[in-house]
Amino acid sequence: MLFSEPGAHWRAVAYGPALCAAIVLIEWLTGSIVHGFALGFCAVAIGGFTVLQVIAGRAHAKVELTADTLVQGTQTLPVADIAEVLPADDDDAADARALGELSGVPRRRRGVGLRLADGGYVQAWAIDHAGLRAALALALAGSRE
Repeated sequence: MLFSEPGAHWRAVAYGPALCAAIVLIEWLTGSIVHGFALGFCAVAIGGFTVLQVIAGRAHAKVELTADTLVQGTQTLPVADIAEVLPADDDDAADARALGELSGVPRRRRGVGLRLADGGYVQAWAIDHAGLRAALALALAGSRE
């Protein structure tokens, strides 16, 4: 594995329930009415919705680069199909379609322009776009040796 981003972290599921537990503790310590049932219900609901978001993020926003393949969400691109990693300021990459099944580069991620062996242009993407760019350059150099 040359580069990896999971798309979402499971720790996010704990944030809502932990906040609800903190509110229950504060209510108990201050001697006010403890809304245990309502906050318990909210904790379960928030945790449940967050589980769905994490599952979707891990399926559609993950990035994995090996010496042979680049995975962007559910799309897999062989490294052999990549001709060049474009510079960050390249205009051809700005209008290229994003890899993966999403309509564009996912939120909080930046595109990395790629010229394909067939002459087309696409955008790979990652939160750590500089790290992905460096790993892609390394993978391309390794595949040409």
